[in-house]
Amino acid sequence: MGPHPAVAAVRLGVRRSLAGLAPGDLVLAACSGGPDSLALAAALAFEAPRLGLRGGGVTVDHGLQPGSAAQARRVTAVLADLGLEPVHSVRVCPAGPGGPEAAARAARYQALDDTASAAGAVSILLGHTLDDQAETVLLGLARGSGARSLAGMAARRGRYRRPLLAVRRAQTRAACAALRLEPWDDPQNHDPGYARARVRHQVMPALAAALGPGIAEALARSAGQLRADADALDALAQTEFERLRGADGEFDADRLAGLPAAIRTRVLRTAATAAGCPAGALTAAHVAAIDELVTGWHGQRWADLPGGVRGLRRCGKLLFTAGSPAGAGQQTGPPAEEPGAAEQAENAEGAGGRD
Repeated sequence: MGPHPAVAAVRLGVRRSLAGLAPGDLVLAACSGGPDSLALAAALAFEAPRLGLRGGGVTVDHGLQPGSAAQARRVTAVLADLGLEPVHSVRVCPAGPGGPEAAARAARYQALDDTASAAGAVSILLGHTLDDQAETVLLGLARGSGARSLAGMAARRGRYRRPLLAVRRAQTRAACAALRLEPWDDPQNHDPGYARARVRHQVMPALAAALGPGIAEALARSAGQLRADADALDALAQTEFERLRGADGEFDADRLAGLPAAIRTRVLRTAATAAGCPAGALTAAHVAAIDELVTGWHGQRWADLPGGVRGLRRCGKLLFTAGSPAGAGQQTGPPAEEPGAAEQAENAEGAGGRD
C-alpha cells in the first residue's frame, strides 16, 4: 500500500525540484516546525537518499516571541529524528528599515545563505505552497508593485528552490498528520496586524465565497503566466541596458525615449541600481521621476533617488551621480525613501523557512 495521497504529493514536488543535482550534493530544508516546512523536511529526508543526495535541515530563531529558543530546539530534534544530517539552528536579531516583517525576512535569508555556504549546501528548500503564492499575488496587487511582484515567487531562484508551489496548504497539514508529525502553529500567522495574515484569513475566504472555489489556483496560474512575461521583458531590457550604456555610464536620452515604456522603465531601474540605489528602496515613483527626465523633459535638472544617488539630464545625456551635483536646481520626483520601505519584486514572499 502506497503513502497517503498528501504525503505522495509533497514527495513528488520535492523529487521534481531536486532533479539535476549531482550525487552527494547537500540540500537543506528550511524548517520552522510549521506544517508546510515540516512536511517539506520529511519529504526531503525520504527522497534525498533515494536520489543519492544528502539531506540536511536548518531552522532560524528570530527571537521575536517568548519561547522561540525552545521551539528552535524542538525543531532541530524533529529534523534529526527524520534522519536529516547536518541540522543547524541559527539565532538572528532582526533590525533595520521596512518594519518587522521586512527586517525578519532579511535576517532570515542572510542566515540561510550563511548556513548554506558554511555547510557546503548547493540548495535550500523553502516550504511555500500554492496558497502562499496566491496570497503573494494579492499582496502585490494591493501594493501596486507591478508585473514582477504579481508574478509571485519563483520555483527556483539562485540556491533557493520551492518544491511545494503546486501543493495546497491543506495537503501539507494532512501529510504531517499521516506521518504522525506534530506541526507548530506560529501565532503570527493569525495576527491581523500582519497584512499576509489578513489576506489569508479574511480576503481569501471572502473571494472564495464571492467567486467560487478555485480562486487560489487561478491566482497561482496568473502568477506563472506573468512570470514568463516578466522574465522575457527583463531579458530584453538587459540587452538594451548593455547596448545603450556608454563607457562613462551615461545614456543617450533620445535613444532611451525611443524604447517601449515596459522596456525603458526596466532599463532605468537597472541603471539606477547599478549606480548604487538599493533595489529594495527603489519604488515605481522613483523610476517614474527618472523617466520624466527622458520623456517629459522641461528643464528639470535632477531627481533624488535612494542611497544618495541622483539622476539628472545634461547635454542630452541621462546620468547618475552620488551626492548633490554642482549647480543642481529644484528637485523633481519623490524624496529618497527609507531603505527597505518599498516593496520590490518578490519582497511580498511568505516567510522563508516559516509557515
